[in-house]
Amino acid sequence: MAGNAADAEDAAQEGFVKAYRALGRFRAGAPFRPWLLQIVANEARNRRRSAGRRAGLALRAAGENLSGDAAPSPEGNLLAAEDRERLLGAINGLPEEHRLVIACRYFLDLSEDETAAALAVRPGTVKSRTSRALARLREELGEGYA
Repeated sequence: MAGNAADAEDAAQEGFVKAYRALGRFRAGAPFRPWLLQIVANEARNRRRSAGRRAGLALRAAGENLSGDAAPSPEGNLLAAEDRERLLGAINGLPEEHRLVIACRYFLDLSEDETAAALAVRPGTVKSRTSRALARLREELGEGYA
């Protein structure tokens, strides 16, 4: 959402500070995680807009190949990195509303309801945006990706 890891860290930190200041406005009994993520997501969007950047989502491949298998070959690592870059490039080419729903659903591993709360949209909107985003990714990357 923020465009790069440094901006994401800054947005998360500022979002947590804003959430702390807004704790008095938190509705008792409401799910906390989507409320907090919405604040952080809004901060990230605001930072991205104000900077005018269109940089890609920066993701790290944490825990790659932790299954205990043999170490991947250098060629395999290169191909995996190229595939990852191609996928991220395609995701970055999506409209912001689609990019955000993909980030929430697949990178943050949120449910549809949590994504809807974090993005302040209806669950049906999350479903339709996810479907459209995946369709566009399939068109661009081929059936094997999405």
